[in-house]
Amino acid sequence: MARKSESKPTQGAAKDTAKKPGRFKQMIEVFKYTQEVDRTTLPWMIGALIAAIIVGVAVSWLVLNSPWYGIFMGLAVGVLAAMLILARKAERAAFSRIKGQSGAALAAMQSIRRGWDVAEEPVQIDPRSQKMLFRASGRAGIAVVAEDSSAISMKLLEKERRNIRRVLQHDNVPVHQIVVGDGDGEIPLHKLPSHMTRMKKTLTKDESAQVSKRLVALHRSIRQSVPKGVDPMRARPNRKAMRGR
Repeated sequence: MARKSESKPTQGAAKDTAKKPGRFKQMIEVFKYTQEVDRTTLPWMIGALIAAIIVGVAVSWLVLNSPWYGIFMGLAVGVLAAMLILARKAERAAFSRIKGQSGAALAAMQSIRRGWDVAEEPVQIDPRSQKMLFRASGRAGIAVVAEDSSAISMKLLEKERRNIRRVLQHDNVPVHQIVVGDGDGEIPLHKLPSHMTRMKKTLTKDESAQVSKRLVALHRSIRQSVPKGVDPMRARPNRKAMRGR
């Protein structure tokens, strides 16, 4: 009886492992989804592959007087370039899928791998309209992000700016007010991570850490200001959308 009970978990674990899709299958699924959203994905990938092979053959012919090395070298570089194009297109397709949803800006901010400490909850919310404001801190200062340019969002931005200044009590920490959108002076959702990553670093690591600690004083539960029965955290988009599923 003991041997049978030990073998069952092992078989179950083997079945769970077998159910997980492989890396190649995941890439195929990402490609299919991305191609459905953006029809230019395949032409760009093929173009990058052909261009890399042509350049490789030309260089190999001029340097080694033989095209064969260039074919293999161009093929390797072309595949890498095609994968980079697929990754960029897939990311943009995922952002287009969640565009307009409440909490999409937070999902985009959380996709930044390093350099920013992103608050997991909205820092401001309007109970009636459910407009949200999100915040991150890093060596570039503090970024406060609104999901649209409505009058309510602008009031929330100004309110959060005053709260930050009151806590920091000095002006050498930049406070960046970012509005997500496609209008003038606004940042498209798919460009938000790269926009924040390129911001000029004005603080040292120690200063950035001190700013993050002081911002904890601003952290308060927003559930008291939300109508009963409404959970703003459930309004965030499904993270699977960011993976193209």
